[in-house]
Amino acid sequence: MKFEIKEEFYIDGQEVKIISGAVHYFRIPPTHWEHTLYNLKAMGCNCVETYVPWNLHEPQKGQFNFSGIADLTKFIELAEKLGLFIIVRPSPYICAEWDFGGLPAWLLAADEMRIRSQHPAYLQAVSDYYARLLPKLVPYQFTQGGNLLMVQVENEYGSYGEDKHYLKFLVDELRKYLDVPLFTSDGGWKEVLDAGTLPEEGILATANFGSDADENFKWLKSYQEKNQLVEPYMCMEFWDGWFNSWQKPIIKRDPVETAEEVRKVLEKGSINFYMFQGGTNFGFYNGCSDAGDTNEPQITSYDYDAPLTEWGAPTEKYFAIQKVIKEEVPAAVIAEPVYPKVSSLGTYPVQESAGLFSVLDEISCPVLNDYTLPMEKIGQNYGYTVYRSQLLEKRVIPKLKVVDALDRVQFFINQAFVATQYQESLGENLTVELTQETNELSLLVENMGRNNYGPKLVADSQRKGIRSGVMEDIHYLSDWRHYALDFSAEQLAKIDFSKSADEATPSFYKVSIDLAEPKDTFLDCCKFGKGVVFVNGQNIGRYWQEGPVKSLYVPDYFWKKGHNELIVFETEGVLIEEVTFVDTPIVE
Repeated sequence: MKFEIKEEFYIDGQEVKIISGAVHYFRIPPTHWEHTLYNLKAMGCNCVETYVPWNLHEPQKGQFNFSGIADLTKFIELAEKLGLFIIVRPSPYICAEWDFGGLPAWLLAADEMRIRSQHPAYLQAVSDYYARLLPKLVPYQFTQGGNLLMVQVENEYGSYGEDKHYLKFLVDELRKYLDVPLFTSDGGWKEVLDAGTLPEEGILATANFGSDADENFKWLKSYQEKNQLVEPYMCMEFWDGWFNSWQKPIIKRDPVETAEEVRKVLEKGSINFYMFQGGTNFGFYNGCSDAGDTNEPQITSYDYDAPLTEWGAPTEKYFAIQKVIKEEVPAAVIAEPVYPKVSSLGTYPVQESAGLFSVLDEISCPVLNDYTLPMEKIGQNYGYTVYRSQLLEKRVIPKLKVVDALDRVQFFINQAFVATQYQESLGENLTVELTQETNELSLLVENMGRNNYGPKLVADSQRKGIRSGVMEDIHYLSDWRHYALDFSAEQLAKIDFSKSADEATPSFYKVSIDLAEPKDTFLDCCKFGKGVVFVNGQNIGRYWQEGPVKSLYVPDYFWKKGHNELIVFETEGVLIEEVTFVDTPIVE
């Protein structure tokens, strides 16, 4: 079998229009992969596309993970089983509204680090990662009898840089292992196409957009003519919906309008729906948008208003697009989709609780330093960090402030809550009263997600925690203990629930749940404040009373038959006495 890129795409000499959908295996539980891929094919698609997040597969330098929700090869094998072609985007940076655009946070431990560049340490880290990742793709290539058609070099690099030497390095690394065609994807206008492409290397250029195919493909045509190329048109990311941030309404796109824009793309070329199913930002992996002076962390749900919902149900948009595909590509095979079953599991009481400060020394070994360190400098990538120091004498401090911290800081004096600072208020002076001769200052700092796109995507802007220090009056405080709270399963297992509880401070709440069988469900978070939920030691994601989604999707993958343990980490002093599971999401 032979895959060729000429004026169109060809397989074994037959012209093929690629109709693909983005499915991120890392945002969908493995128990649902086949369900999703079946529905993708039923909508009329012949291909599936996925990013590959570096930070998921190499969470610590030199430590690799390709199991469970990170089992990329199993996902590819399911796609092949269903007869779908495959496009893989394993570039070091993926954007994808994913923490740090998929780049591993441990890169930030190096002071001189410059990502997406020729920096030697960065290039070596990419090379080491590819040496473990890319051999896994080799047997699935079309040239080896598999269904993998194409592989991406870099992701929207023209929106970040213009370093052709860096792009050529990536091409050389990919070609060490792979012999299928390579491509780039950039926005559909001149400047980014010029900056992010490699026509002299024979790399296919594709465009990303969500409307106005005529205008975007016009620039792609101009690029091809300028470089004397004959290539097919492909929208590698057709944005059929959009992502969502905290404290803002859910963004929706009209199904009929979306489908008509799809028609315009199909009239001229091939398409990849971004997203086909969005899924969920499990754990601490949500990204963060650059909003100028502020940041907008994305919510746990990555529903994206896609053709399939977060939990895999076909939508009105699914059927509108399916109809257009059949009209524009009569050879496309469509079918009735399958639907997921979501259950209401009922209400369960909280059995035990413990205050964070009562168990802190047992669950985290502090790092001592004379000044505050960002979390990456203490070997931590995600979660929360407690910074602790002492303030002496009974007195009033008129000016106490944190200097340069990300992203959200809660102040406690002698374990009593004082204030929360976030975004615009972060760094403002506080007046605090000290009531003891020796007073304990504790600062709980939450990493709410690193930027995934834009000019802030440089190392100096992405280190989390307290980056400069804490000041009383005009001097920096010293002698700090740093407690890393990444909430791994091992750390959660160390929580001693016999220790004292204090609902007014950040606390852990434990619930035992017995199930006859694992089921998909939603946890109702309406009565919670802000925090994170864990099921059987696995991080389900963040919740926040400020919305827009006030529930968490908990698929069957995270449950066990029989006994299950759920832990809520609540930071806002909200007493949690019970948890309730419902069969529909709760959206403002």
